[in-house]
Amino acid sequence: MRLRLYHHRDGARVAYRETGAGPAIALLHSLGLSHREWEPIVVALEGRFRVVLPDLPLHGDSEDRPRHPYTLDWMTEVIAGFCHEVLGPRPMIAGHDLGAELALRAAAGERIRPVRLVVTPNRLHRREEFAARRAAWRAACRLAAAPGLDRVMARSATLLFRPSIGERLSAQRNPAARDLIRHAFSDVGGNGNRARSWARFARRWPAGPQRELLDAYARLDFPILLLWADQDPAHPIAGAQEALDLLPQAQLRTLPGTGFLMAYDDPVSLGRELIAFCG
Repeated sequence: MRLRLYHHRDGARVAYRETGAGPAIALLHSLGLSHREWEPIVVALEGRFRVVLPDLPLHGDSEDRPRHPYTLDWMTEVIAGFCHEVLGPRPMIAGHDLGAELALRAAAGERIRPVRLVVTPNRLHRREEFAARRAAWRAACRLAAAPGLDRVMARSATLLFRPSIGERLSAQRNPAARDLIRHAFSDVGGNGNRARSWARFARRWPAGPQRELLDAYARLDFPILLLWADQDPAHPIAGAQEALDLLPQAQLRTLPGTGFLMAYDDPVSLGRELIAFCG
């Protein structure tokens, strides 16, 4: 895959890989991971699409300097700009977790108008299922803003997020998920800049339910596939069922035997669903 860079108007960079030929589709990964989350399905897609795999800001090889605000609105703006320049005015997008949230918000704010949008498990308009854990994570990240603690917290992250976490995120306990975690945190240890930026992100990212999406759903009048895992306790299917009733052109499908890392649990079925919907 070819590595490229998109530079936003404020200087923020988005690193992305691309492969294949045909209509472009961007695959947006989840919080804390990288473009490699989608790698198991790339072979299935690249024969039909130009597959674009960005690292979101604060992740992988993309922007992590503390000079940027890392607010919800800023990250949405950067991803919308990326989609316009790299994919064109009517992109196809699939997103998971944080990636799905950014895509939904960009579309709800009319910053992008996807031809088709695939939304895989995320919190949607609901509260966090594990709110106490997320609150503890936010508190730990915010410590990196204190003078002298940035590098300490960066090193601590690599000790906390060990590769074995990857298998626990996979319903099938796929050992390949270990490499996903290892890659996601390979540049974190001792990176004070990234730690300070994560502190800013954790402080400003909305923690409560995103109720404003309930009003926005009706405006998303284009084909949307809600593609859900049936074994992801962080994102129960109830949220997708509630959204289905409010989205004008949505359909809901589930992949049996999949958890948070759907691409590692059943890449064949996930690739087939994307091709059937977007192809």
